Amino acid sequence: MTTYTGSCHCGNIRFEVSGDIDSALACNCSICSRKGSLLWFVPRASLQLAPPATAMGTYMFNKHVIQHHFCTVCGIHPFGEGKDPQGNAVAAVNLRCVENLDLATIPVHHFDGKAL
Repeated sequence: MTTYTGSCHCGNIRFEVSGDIDSALACNCSICSRKGSLLWFVPRASLQLAPPATAMGTYMFNKHVIQHHFCTVCGIHPFGEGKDPQGNAVAAVNLRCVENLDLATIPVHHFDGKAL
């Protein structure tokens, strides 16, 4: 298992996340397609804010089940929070915010979020 560091653009939201990145998810729902995120889902306990975010906003829409977190200073969306189908807390880490990661080496799976 590897520990990665990441942040929003200005650094007001910084995090560490542990796990093995086997793939990324590109969703075409109304918010993900606009943000251009590549998401990696991990148990919420695997993501630690370092230090606690002081400039984090949260946006919820549609069914209000996913907390889309963003920096209120630079506007970048480093991660979101929700529950998996079994009810476990998960974090959806935006791999574009992870430092020193070669995204070209990570397989991307496309998810039809418009259909939901």
